[in-house]
Amino acid sequence: MNIRDLEYLVALSEHKHFRKAAEACFVSQPTLSGQIRKLEDELGVALLERTSRKVLFTDAGLSLVAQAQKVLLEVKVLTELASQQGESMSGPLHIGFIPTVGPYLLPHIIPQIKANFPELELFLHEAQTHQLVKQLEEGKLDCIILAAVEETEPFIELPLYHEPMVLAVPEDHPWSSLDCFDMVGLSGETVLMLGDGHCLRDQAMGFCFAAGATEDGSFKATSLETLRNMVAAGSGITLLPQLAIPKERQRDGVCYITAENPVPTRLITLAYRPGSPLKARYEKLAELIQQHIATKLPADD
Repeated sequence: MNIRDLEYLVALSEHKHFRKAAEACFVSQPTLSGQIRKLEDELGVALLERTSRKVLFTDAGLSLVAQAQKVLLEVKVLTELASQQGESMSGPLHIGFIPTVGPYLLPHIIPQIKANFPELELFLHEAQTHQLVKQLEEGKLDCIILAAVEETEPFIELPLYHEPMVLAVPEDHPWSSLDCFDMVGLSGETVLMLGDGHCLRDQAMGFCFAAGATEDGSFKATSLETLRNMVAAGSGITLLPQLAIPKERQRDGVCYITAENPVPTRLITLAYRPGSPLKARYEKLAELIQQHIATKLPADD
């Protein structure tokens, strides 16, 4: 038994398909299948039910998968410890981002990271919060950048910035001439929202519901850009995060208005596993993001 065998086993448990698991491990299907059978022979126990067309694990197989995941995570920690022998800001770094942060934050920080930490090799992954949390727990990601939510509490969280949300209305909306909008004005209004799974949805809904607004149940956007286009089409109003807002007050059929009383805001953090030996690396990365994004957001009163 070796580490590679455990990686094959875990990949098969995740993909439930030999070909897909083999592709994820960058080996041929016969190689992966043969190694799984070799592992069974070595352990003297059946890990899979081979009478089914589906990939079904036996109880022993499920137990081994759970233990293999723990072993692989420990191996990753050992690798991280070894990486500290060299420069702390060099080598590969897998970072996860939620869809409402990544596309709008990355253009600002990637040039800064490359300029300040040229030896750092970045691998960027985008997924919804629950997927990123799972991948961080399993050691597939080194750290994640997302809005602080209850699911991230078990991790170490470094605050990056508080991001205001801005009211977006169609350009011909009665409020389009306003410079600032009191959130109380949303009372009785209907707002467009992202679909389930986006943490921004819950955060924006919290502010809107507190103001007395209701959600448009006939439509749920899959992305901020879809939401923006729905507003431009005159289908409703919504809240969008500051970094997703153009410099122009009005653009492409949408008017952006600063909201207040209260200012709807979300906290963006960098989260990593407790006990990670790369703590110093995450802290330097967080500090760089903090300093740069502070120049891109409105100053706190």
